[in-house]
Amino acid sequence: MLDLGRLRALHAVSVHGSVGAAATALGYTPSAVSQQIAKLERETRTTLLERSGRGVRLTDEARQLAGTARQLLALVEEAEVRLEERRGLPAGRLSIGCFPSAARGLMPRVLADLAVRHPGLDARLTEVDPHLSVDLVARGVLDLAVAHDWDIAPLPAPPGVEQAVIGDDGCDVLVHRGHPLAARRSVRREELADERWISQPPGTVCHDWLERTLRATGVEPRIVHQAEENHTQVALVAAGLGIALVPRLGRGGLPPEVAPLRLDPAPTRRLHALWRAGAARRPAIRETVRTLQELWPSIAAAA
Repeated sequence: MLDLGRLRALHAVSVHGSVGAAATALGYTPSAVSQQIAKLERETRTTLLERSGRGVRLTDEARQLAGTARQLLALVEEAEVRLEERRGLPAGRLSIGCFPSAARGLMPRVLADLAVRHPGLDARLTEVDPHLSVDLVARGVLDLAVAHDWDIAPLPAPPGVEQAVIGDDGCDVLVHRGHPLAARRSVRREELADERWISQPPGTVCHDWLERTLRATGVEPRIVHQAEENHTQVALVAAGLGIALVPRLGRGGLPPEVAPLRLDPAPTRRLHALWRAGAARRPAIRETVRTLQELWPSIAAAA
């Protein structure tokens, strides 16, 4: 009989593309995942992974087995949902994917609250880009995702995935205190045509929003520095190297060299919780979503 834990490891490698990434998602070490795959190869008497450059790739047999593993894991999830639903209490492991600023500014309070009120719930957090987290939920890698979209770029939920709004996060244009606009309280988008921008890299939600918004006003943004972390963007603004549009959640206090300006019209990003429709009855999902929505107003006010 095939071991479910080993099938889970193979499925994770097929989803994430490498042993290391699979280990991170599962909360194991890479060597532990490799051992699981090696045992599965002995059980099936089949080569499942082959060397490809510095990484590995799945054999045809492995891809077929990984597809079957996905179906089995879905059945196991359904069984777990039914048991947890009968008990009526959040319990078991809950894997949560969350974008970095929410992982820093929102999730610590949420996870701490859940740990106190529901000791039987083993909630585990992984930082992941919003573009990726929704797909990981759909494929069964994550149980729940906290993602965000912008007012001009709504977040689509794929078939089989449900979502609920957590709340709206405000954003500010950050400029150096020596900037000509620093004494203002607000600024219009058209006034930023000639500015040097600091932004997240292409392909991220925030970068896409900045390009689409400025282009809608007839302006091609001059993005001179790219940084994934908001704190890095703030540091570059503090050094006088450009301006940045930075959300408030998880931003923390600003250094004295940086002045925040309200952008008119004001952009907002909306936070969502997403989960698979098949797991909607699970008390752990319902309680986590409720906690996110309940704590959001105070967290947003503090930000």
